[in-house]
Amino acid sequence: MSEVLRTDHLSIQFGGLKAVNDVSFQVNEGETFGIIGPNGAGKTTLFNMCSGIYKPTSGDVYLCGEKITGMHPENICNKGLCRTFQSSQLFAFMSVLENVKVGCHIGTRTGFKDAIMRNKRYKQDEEFAYEKSLEIIEKVGLKKYIDTKAGNLSYGIQRKVEIARALATDPKILLLDEPAAGMNPNETADLMDFVNLLHLEHQTVLLIEHDMKFVMNSCKRILVLNFGQKICEGTPEEVRNNKDVQEAYFGSGMVTKGVC
Repeated sequence: MSEVLRTDHLSIQFGGLKAVNDVSFQVNEGETFGIIGPNGAGKTTLFNMCSGIYKPTSGDVYLCGEKITGMHPENICNKGLCRTFQSSQLFAFMSVLENVKVGCHIGTRTGFKDAIMRNKRYKQDEEFAYEKSLEIIEKVGLKKYIDTKAGNLSYGIQRKVEIARALATDPKILLLDEPAAGMNPNETADLMDFVNLLHLEHQTVLLIEHDMKFVMNSCKRILVLNFGQKICEGTPEEVRNNKDVQEAYFGSGMVTKGVC
C-alpha cells in the first residue's frame, strides 16, 4: 500500500510547553488509522499541524510524498487533506444539501464574474455540485434530512453532515476529530458502521476518538499519545495489551494491582 500521510519527528512548543514532541507515523492508502490518548495528550494539536492550522516548531508533514509543512489550511485541503472538528462547524441556517454543496465547490471553476453573470460555466458547476451532493447524502444516509436546516438537526446527525461535506471535497485522506463525541449509543454504532463502509470503499481515514469500542472496531492500526509523546503504535490487540498504554489510562498503581 502506498503512503498517503506521514509525519517526521513532528513537534510543537507553546512557550515552555511542548504540546507534541517528536511524533512520527504513517497512514497508508485505504487504511483507517486511529489516534488515542488521555485528555491533553496532544491529539488535536497533532491534527492541527497536519491540517495547517498550526505550524510545527520542528519536523515535517507529507501528503502523498509532498511536503505540506506550514501550508495554509485551504491549500492543504485543495491537495486532498480534509478534516472535521470537535465542535460543529456547519452553516446552521443552510440546509443539509447546501452545506454539502459547499464541499463540492472546491472542485469547480466558477469565479466571481461567473457567479454574477450566471453563465454557462456557473450553471454547469452548480449542476455538478447538486448531483454530487445528492450522491454523497444518500451514501451517508441523510436523504430524509436533505432540505432540513443544519441548526435544527440533532448533534449526531450534524456530525454526519460534516463528514458528508468533507467527503464532497474528494479527500485523499479524511481526518475525523472525535466524530462520535456527544452521540448516543445508537448514533455511535451507526457512525462506526459508516466508517467501516468508508474503509471497504478504500477511503483513507485518520481519526481521533475517546470511545475505545469505536476505535478498536474501526481501526487496523492505532497510535497512542501521552503528554505529547508517542508511547505505542500497533494493532488494536497490541495497543490493548501494552503496559505503557494501560498506565497512561489507569495509572501505574492500578496496572500493578492487575485491575487492567
